[in-house]
Amino acid sequence: MLDYGKEADRYDASRGGEPRADAAAAAVLDLLPPDTGTLLDVACGTGLVTRRLAGAGLRVTGVDAAYNMARMASGRLPGAIVLGDSRRLPFPGASFDAVCAVWLLHLLSGPDEAAAVAAECARVLRPGGVFVTTVDKAAAHDVGSDIDAVLAPRPVRQAVDRAQAVEAYAAAQGLTPAGGARFRGHGQGRTPRSTVDDIHRGWFTQIPPDGPQAARLAAGLAALPDQEVPRPDPRFTLKSFRRPPAG
Repeated sequence: MLDYGKEADRYDASRGGEPRADAAAAAVLDLLPPDTGTLLDVACGTGLVTRRLAGAGLRVTGVDAAYNMARMASGRLPGAIVLGDSRRLPFPGASFDAVCAVWLLHLLSGPDEAAAVAAECARVLRPGGVFVTTVDKAAAHDVGSDIDAVLAPRPVRQAVDRAQAVEAYAAAQGLTPAGGARFRGHGQGRTPRSTVDDIHRGWFTQIPPDGPQAARLAAGLAALPDQEVPRPDPRFTLKSFRRPPAG
């Protein structure tokens, strides 16, 4: 996994920046009940999305385990950011009307860890509240391009954030499906050159960055035309789940 503490300074510029944050926040907000007042943004990163959620009139708290990410988010939302582990959220039960976790579950080590995070998100939800999370994050980047064709032979682990698995994590906590949305990852269309860079910095977690497979894939990517031309942007998927009302 990438070191997100070290990634903080370049994170926004390399992940679509403001346009992507606008799209993500709008999609999350569309899935929240109209009476939502408080929202916890789990793994809030640098706070770009968090700030937009707060701008919609919600009382938003962000939490992130990476100090540098939390520091940057705190600069955007002073007093609203907490340093904390998503597997052990530092909040009492039933604290928030809604919880979102955008681009988090795919980073976790396996189903047990993902289930633990879902359990924590459910724990801090008030009765009737909703949990919103991205699913199938890696699959969103497969847009059928020539880059995807070169990458096709790479080893791929079964995604811990695949929609069916996330539905099972939620169901284990008594949460029921409540809706879904999709949004565009603006500015995240891959180029051959940027994909080579991603291979060598460990973005593809199943490929040792300095190993022979990385070298073969990099050579295949270097042979593609239009080395600096972005291929289509990914389209991310959100799912929402509701905690039953009290009584």
